Amino acid sequence: MARLTALAGGLVAALALIAMPVAAHEHPSGITDLVTPAVVRVEAVSHVEITLLDHIGELKHVERSYDIPFATGTGTVVNPDGAIIALRRLAVNPNDVAIYAANKVFAEHHKVKIPLDYDKHKLKDDLLNHHLQECYPPKTDTATCIINVTTEITAYPNVSPPSPDGIKVKCIKAGPTPDSPAVLVPVTPVTGGVGMPTAPLADQVPAQEGAPTNVAGFLGRPGPKVLETVEIAHLGKGGSGGAGGDAGRPFADPEKKVDEPVKLGGLADQGLIGAPVIGDKNGHVIGLLVGGGKEGKMIGIREINGILAAAKVVPRRGAIDTAFEAALTRYHTKYYTEAAPGFQRVLELYPGNVVAAKLLKTSLEKRGGPEDQGTKQVAATTTRSTPLWPFIVAAGILFMAAAGGAYLLWRRRAPEKVTEPPEPLAATAPPLDDAAGQTVVVRRSQAFPMVPQQQQQVMTAPNPAVKYCTSCGMRLGPAHRFCGYCGHPIET
Repeated sequence: MARLTALAGGLVAALALIAMPVAAHEHPSGITDLVTPAVVRVEAVSHVEITLLDHIGELKHVERSYDIPFATGTGTVVNPDGAIIALRRLAVNPNDVAIYAANKVFAEHHKVKIPLDYDKHKLKDDLLNHHLQECYPPKTDTATCIINVTTEITAYPNVSPPSPDGIKVKCIKAGPTPDSPAVLVPVTPVTGGVGMPTAPLADQVPAQEGAPTNVAGFLGRPGPKVLETVEIAHLGKGGSGGAGGDAGRPFADPEKKVDEPVKLGGLADQGLIGAPVIGDKNGHVIGLLVGGGKEGKMIGIREINGILAAAKVVPRRGAIDTAFEAALTRYHTKYYTEAAPGFQRVLELYPGNVVAAKLLKTSLEKRGGPEDQGTKQVAATTTRSTPLWPFIVAAGILFMAAAGGAYLLWRRRAPEKVTEPPEPLAATAPPLDDAAGQTVVVRRSQAFPMVPQQQQQVMTAPNPAVKYCTSCGMRLGPAHRFCGYCGHPIET
């Protein structure tokens, strides 16, 4: 009964989490738990293949390839198929890497000093300068360089053991500015299984100034030494329509103890750019961290939903999230015994879930302990509803009934004592008849008690071969002609 009550309590809490998100997850330490399993590290690299056609001396083809990292940041998975919401700057290189590759290959081959940057330069040697200018894009009929540029984007999920190669993704839709949202999808579609953990998206951004939030992301590739970074922040006044936008919603500490724009701008530069901003009331994503330097801001959920709709990607939750949310509700209401199987189920669906593994460990450590509300409720219910004295009384009644039944059964099965009729008194033997032969003296046999069944058989069916004296009733042998006791002749 107590177990069913605990399950019912967990179910009510889960329904409250879905139906009334404002009232759920009032615990500051666990407000990011719904989102962090879906947070990924995003790294973008421009891969350049360039062939320099050297016409100055003998015709030569100089082939080179360069990998040019241009962005690192944070993204958030929004459906089990692996679709990720991030920023344009994490998917599209704003610089022309073809110019960088031209400067590099020309400097290496012709042994000249050219800055390795994204600007076009000039050389003092007219012939070399002419060939350098022909190497720069755009490509023409007289171009001295053939350049091919591709972008490789890798998402590293928060799993254990860490994924060494990550998931290759591509950008299918992006906004116009570097801080506009972008949609990334796996290059190889996710097939089989239940997909990836996802983050829930909010319906709107809190309008009130000073609303508390949390920003969660990674400053490096997830692993045992690189855990998620979580920072508390508060929404400031302003932004597009007061709810975010490409201009960005500022942050501001209502108590003015921390310069939050500077703090978050520095974290954006270190790798938290594009990290989800999580509402404090229900743990849903309300925006993404943008900016950098001394000005960290947030773009809101409206822009996120807009780019997802343009990319025809539907944000949705999966089987992993359903199991995780149910276990998480039990965990944060301190029903650790009930939470542990839920987290085990999550790890069966998605074995690498770091957050579920950590919470499972804590649940097992606290299961049955003084903090476990399920254990307390079981003890209280047992004390109130099932006192001990009824069991003692019932046991006594059952014992007395069993003893009485055993006694009656014993009485019924006990054998009755057989009483043998008394023997006739001995008399003086009369003188023997002159005509009688030798008398055979018969010794009486010792009487043995008979069981009731044998006695009944003797009384109802006497043996016709046995004879008795008609005068004194003495038992006679088969050869007697006179009674050996009284001498009475035997009738034949």
